[in-house]
Amino acid sequence: MIYSHEVEHMCVLAKGANHGPAPIPEEGKWVKAKEIKDISGLTHGVGWCAPQQGACKLTLNVKDGIIEEALVETLGCSGMTHSAAMAAEILIGKTILEALNTDLVCDAINTAMRELFLQIVYGRTQTAFSEGGLPIGASLEDLGKGLRSQVGTMFATKAKGPRYLEMAEGYVNRLGVDANGEIIGYEYINLGKMMDAVKKGAAPADALKSATGVYGRFAEAAKLIDPRHE
Repeated sequence: MIYSHEVEHMCVLAKGANHGPAPIPEEGKWVKAKEIKDISGLTHGVGWCAPQQGACKLTLNVKDGIIEEALVETLGCSGMTHSAAMAAEILIGKTILEALNTDLVCDAINTAMRELFLQIVYGRTQTAFSEGGLPIGASLEDLGKGLRSQVGTMFATKAKGPRYLEMAEGYVNRLGVDANGEIIGYEYINLGKMMDAVKKGAAPADALKSATGVYGRFAEAAKLIDPRHE
């Protein structure tokens, strides 16, 4: 240890206060975290790249400082999907400190890791007050049946108004419009359910029909339009 000339000539005084770290809530326990292995919890973080062209939602399940489960969801950038594939392989098995200081390939994923790290080490996790936390695989529940991310995609112009393209239920196939030109419902295709049916041997046309549903007052529409072409 190297000390400056000024410090070398100072006399020694006792350090009186030694309170230690404040306890943080982790999986139903109050923990005084001193090392990375003292950290556990499941939580989510959102990150963005420098040009803000794309975003990442990252979910980690950390047990005793080790990332046991990772869900990487990306939006808005085609290259980011490949980055997510690499990040999913990189993250698991690392400590959260290692992951914070690892190149996760994409700016948005790195930023999500930073934001999520802060929540975890300050005890602001989803499982802060849940005894035992959540089992490995819990993040898949966020995806629902068909294991597809919850994505909303809407497009609108002042000249032509709004278009719903993707809702929580799935791919928007047709919009129902009333006599005033206002959207009153839509027909959707749940692609996750459709692909599951196809993989089980259903004919594509039957799978499509079984995965199609409507929302709102679609049946009362004065006009039906394809939001991508009309």
